[in-house]
Amino acid sequence: MQERAVYLKAEVLKALAQPTRLKILELLRHGERCICEIVPAINGEQSNISRHISTMQKSHLITTRKDGVKVMVKVKGPEIFEILDKVGLLLKRELMEQRKVLAQI
Repeated sequence: MQERAVYLKAEVLKALAQPTRLKILELLRHGERCICEIVPAINGEQSNISRHISTMQKSHLITTRKDGVKVMVKVKGPEIFEILDKVGLLLKRELMEQRKVLAQI
């Protein structure tokens, strides 16, 4: 694999590896939202949320647009949710295996 491709993949994964960003993405799962809705929904601060949104924009995960005074945010493509869902499946499988082990004790 090309070095540049590996670097770009790592950048996307780094952008995902932060709880606040995951919360933002989950809020965007059902469509575009205003930053003014995101901030209270995740009990965050405007400046902090804006920094996280900027980080995800740089990694091409989300896009923003102005709607009057509002800044609207949306996920660039549904593939990001496929990644998040796969991670959820990995965690569920791991928990099921742990439960089986615990049941044998």
